[in-house]
Amino acid sequence: MRDFPPQIRAYTDRGAETPDTRSPRAFLWWMVRQNGGLFWAGLLVALIWMVPQMLGPWMVGRAIDTGIVAGDPATTMRWVLALGAVAVFGAVSGILFHTVIVREWLIALYGTTMLVTRKALQLGHVLTRRTPTGEVLSVSGSDGDQFGALMEVGTRAISQLLAYLVVAGIVLSTSARMGVLVLVSAPLLVVLGTPLLRPMQRWQGVERARNSELTSMATDIVGGLRILRGIGGEETFGGNYAGQSQRVRQSGVAAGRWLAAVESVGVLLSGAFVVALMWLGTREVAEGQLTVGQLVSFLGYGLFLIQPMRTFVEFAQKWTRSVVSARKAVAVLSQRPPWVHPDEPAALDTSAEIVDAEFGVTIRPGILTMVVSAVPDDSAALADRLGRYLPSDEGAIVSDEIPEGLKGRAARRERSARARSREEQARRDEERARQPWGVTVGGVDLSSVELDEVRRRILVSDTSPQVFAGTLRSAVDPLGRLTREQAELALHTAAADDVFDALPGGWQGELDERGRGLSGGQRQRLVLMRALAADPDVLVLVEPTSAVDAHTEARIAARLGGHRAGRTTVVMTASPLLLHHADEIILLEGGVATAHGRHADLLADSAAYRSVVVRGGDAGPSVLSHLAEESR
Repeated sequence: MRDFPPQIRAYTDRGAETPDTRSPRAFLWWMVRQNGGLFWAGLLVALIWMVPQMLGPWMVGRAIDTGIVAGDPATTMRWVLALGAVAVFGAVSGILFHTVIVREWLIALYGTTMLVTRKALQLGHVLTRRTPTGEVLSVSGSDGDQFGALMEVGTRAISQLLAYLVVAGIVLSTSARMGVLVLVSAPLLVVLGTPLLRPMQRWQGVERARNSELTSMATDIVGGLRILRGIGGEETFGGNYAGQSQRVRQSGVAAGRWLAAVESVGVLLSGAFVVALMWLGTREVAEGQLTVGQLVSFLGYGLFLIQPMRTFVEFAQKWTRSVVSARKAVAVLSQRPPWVHPDEPAALDTSAEIVDAEFGVTIRPGILTMVVSAVPDDSAALADRLGRYLPSDEGAIVSDEIPEGLKGRAARRERSARARSREEQARRDEERARQPWGVTVGGVDLSSVELDEVRRRILVSDTSPQVFAGTLRSAVDPLGRLTREQAELALHTAAADDVFDALPGGWQGELDERGRGLSGGQRQRLVLMRALAADPDVLVLVEPTSAVDAHTEARIAARLGGHRAGRTTVVMTASPLLLHHADEIILLEGGVATAHGRHADLLADSAAYRSVVVRGGDAGPSVLSHLAEESR
């Protein structure tokens, strides 16, 4: 049976089991069930691993009583050989136990990462409207590690609890007083340690929230480092990051103090238990109720029982931290996608007109249409509507974390209020997504079409695209569907020859994460190349040349129409170099289409159009000359 990498089908395959997000504890129990037979196999191996450790003290005691005290070398040697065999068995079972337990840990860790990835694929742009990036990354990484640690310590704790009860029974059957001492020690440890767990959990939650915010800050700084350098904001943002780092350190120290207190209680009680057990044992030997061998066995059991007691303390620590992490995971994974599958999905005829009633825009099929607006957000909003994306200006629930000063009942009330707010945001999104969308293709509203079909046939390439690490070929053609000629045609249209030349290895050249080795203009042309290579029926480009120089923009403008000939292409731009090649231009004023026509006609007839285009940039005579040459 293949269990690694874990096969996670939740959220993307219909009918697949999804996590239980009713509560943090329900989610943790679901994680245990996901390990399936491996969890029970790990528990069985852990119990086998306990057997030699429980037999050892008893065998040593018997060797003393029947061999050493009795003066029988042969018997002593037999016990020594038996102890050697038990030690070898213990070593082998320990190796096997470690192998299984690490596998459990990795499945929980990478299973969480895959769950978050699947949820991100399911929600798409909706996820970042409700949860900050740092929160998602923390759940995928550090919280997944906490779940893995809980699986490991949970298996050990259960096996050692059973071993603890067996040893207590052995001791109790030999000495009532010493058996009672063994039975009482673990519950006493729990009673004394429990009051320390709540403040430890609270500070671990604070540390987790601050660390998530720190991750978000780091993501934002890395993403905008080039801009920060341009405006001299590195010191300001670096100072903010340093300040947040100190707050994370302070909360970590506070959580560490309570963790140390819990550890101290465990060490103190474990030591006191061994001392008390030894004291009672020596008295019973003196009274003739125990043999020397039995005393040595009990001392061995006392040392052995320190391990389960410490494991119980460790389990309590990992449990409290895992509950904090599970609360964050539930906040991410419980979010519902606002989209619903139509009862009777309609077909999407992308060879027909596209009409947006809200903007008053009609896009004719098979031509290159460009949309001009003095307010870039208006044209971007139109692009979102054409791709059936929710508006980006609605509020987002940014975190599940409560203010640090709130405790107890006030904290629970605030957490409930945050959950209600998140539910309200989800309800508003669902209402908006399930209403008629207001954009029709051939008279069919996009809400009547399967969302996957809309996204497959209508591709929106926005102003904040992502570039992932990998080869140039995989960045341009992630599904591996293009021939070399098709890929090179997309590269030529996007004027991205310098991107190809900049990477040793050409198509097999390696890109850094986010395309860090490329300039802003090179990244933008790489994304344009990827959009062109996808070859959708309808392509919507939002400011595709805003970061490139005029000469390069002129080449792209001259080539784009020919590359997309016969297919519907919509470009949101105010660049005269691009507008010169448009088959039709639509002017937006106040979010409504007020004029349409060719570039030259609008320049002559519309003052509003002239003001936007002139402000959008002046090509200059040399570039226009180059443009005319490319157009021939």
